[in-house]
Amino acid sequence: MKYIRELREGTRISGIYLCKFRQSAVTKNGKPYDNVILQDKTGTIDGKIWEPNSVGIDEFEALDYIEVMGDVNSFAGALQISIKRARKASEGEYDPADYLPSSRYDIEKMYQELLTYVESVGNPYLSALLKRYFVEDQEFIRRFRSSSAAKSVHHGFIGGLLEHTLSVTRLCQYFTKAYPVLNRDLLITAAIFHDIGKTRELSAFPQNDYTDDGQLLGHIMIGAEMVHDGAAAIPGFPAKLENELKHCILAHHGELEYGSPKKPALAEALALNLADNTDARMETLREVLENAGEKDEWLGYNRIFESNIRRTGEI
Repeated sequence: MKYIRELREGTRISGIYLCKFRQSAVTKNGKPYDNVILQDKTGTIDGKIWEPNSVGIDEFEALDYIEVMGDVNSFAGALQISIKRARKASEGEYDPADYLPSSRYDIEKMYQELLTYVESVGNPYLSALLKRYFVEDQEFIRRFRSSSAAKSVHHGFIGGLLEHTLSVTRLCQYFTKAYPVLNRDLLITAAIFHDIGKTRELSAFPQNDYTDDGQLLGHIMIGAEMVHDGAAAIPGFPAKLENELKHCILAHHGELEYGSPKKPALAEALALNLADNTDARMETLREVLENAGEKDEWLGYNRIFESNIRRTGEI
């Protein structure tokens, strides 16, 4: 089996992959075909079954592990597989760990580093709130450590939420040293809490898809509610402090058109927005370059960056 990241145009493949998505469609000429997304731990790739009713295509559904044979080609600048044969694989023919993308960093080490930031917060109310979730709530900790930070775009892998949160917290720690106007306890707490709603917005792997709560509310609203619920359980938690922390969460996307219910009104909210955007965009670019393989020429227009992307040349 070749991992998806190793596939190149013109390659003929034969191997087992996770079917992330399958949907029937019809061409402009009225001919039926199936859209498929295949996944392994290195990424995803689109597939087409141009003759879904042929003898070589057995019954299978989304989230099945399937053995496929086909050809890798390029369409609109992206690789896709023309699937000739497909069958549902049996247990024992595959190791699920080969098909679930995961952070390249050690999850335990990242979490222990995040806990050092939790322990560094001196405000007794913010400290109690952080420990309520990140030290005492074992079910939340399990979900947080294994969740992705997105369905796609950036950090869409096991441990992605933890990796992103830690990176944002590190950036905010730098900001607090560079800009004394910032309240360190509030900003570090906001950084650690800013995306906790994603533990409920997205389902666990292998689905990693939006839940009902995610579709109806979104992670920003969910996260603010989680902070409110946690603060309500801590006697004497100041209402003003709770609102400032919730504001940082509600404003961390920066602009209304990017999903934030509020624009930053506090210095800490602005700093959090800048840190969140920096890490999200740099990770997105890293993934774009990594998925490009060994290509060192221009990669073509990227809709996220609204620019043609190229790898930096060697000096």
